[in-house]
Amino acid sequence: MRYFIHIGFDGTDYRGWQRQEETRNTVQEVIEQTLSKLFKKQISLYGCGRTDAGVHASQYVFQIYLEAAPLFDLKFRLNKNLPDGIAVFEIVEVNQEQHCRYDAVARTYDYFIHWNKDPGLMRYSSFYEDLKLDFDLMRKATALILKTKDFKTLCKQPDSYSNTLCQISACELFVNEEQGRLRFTITSNRFLRGMVRICVFFLLEVGTGKMTLDEFAEILKGKEWKEKWPAHPNGLFLSRIEYPFLELNDAHNLIRMLKVGLD
Repeated sequence: MRYFIHIGFDGTDYRGWQRQEETRNTVQEVIEQTLSKLFKKQISLYGCGRTDAGVHASQYVFQIYLEAAPLFDLKFRLNKNLPDGIAVFEIVEVNQEQHCRYDAVARTYDYFIHWNKDPGLMRYSSFYEDLKLDFDLMRKATALILKTKDFKTLCKQPDSYSNTLCQISACELFVNEEQGRLRFTITSNRFLRGMVRICVFFLLEVGTGKMTLDEFAEILKGKEWKEKWPAHPNGLFLSRIEYPFLELNDAHNLIRMLKVGLD
């Protein structure tokens, strides 16, 4: 029996989603250890994608296989035993052919920035102190991203992919100058390593006048740039996963609160 498990996690204290031999304390590792404790045997899981260290997910799906339905309330037991930074929202039985990664038709990431220090935002929004930004230029740069197909120059490890093409279906910038906050949101069929945070880096370069809009357009066309430092991880959320056969419950999505004033 295959189950999709819909979760959210605060990535602050984790080394990303994926379990790695040389890296401890990943979200996947913690969940697998908890599942193995509950079922008293090794339980492996497969996630819908990777997230980097410090990146959050307000809507994430992983799958497990069980020989028989659990004889206990699995959602309750997981939430009771998992750390506070990981929450299970729902567990759905799916067909054996359905896959949490390969059947996802779209993913959405949201990136939050604030430039006035606020202790309530520091974990979930990237603080860039006293930013002076040209928001009109940033919106024009965002429109260029929407039209782009090949993201080779906006990827940390482009040579690790057979192709670097992405189908961007939505890409917007929302600004609240009174609150001193902005949100960059992007939806695509797939994302490359570091792609969203590198997009934000270049948006900030354009917004602060360190790069012209024409220079950014040339980078999107394939021109290499001497420096591309991914924006801070803590402002980034994997916020939505879409499947053609399943609508996930969005009631517990932390993004709904962070988006207030940035819709």
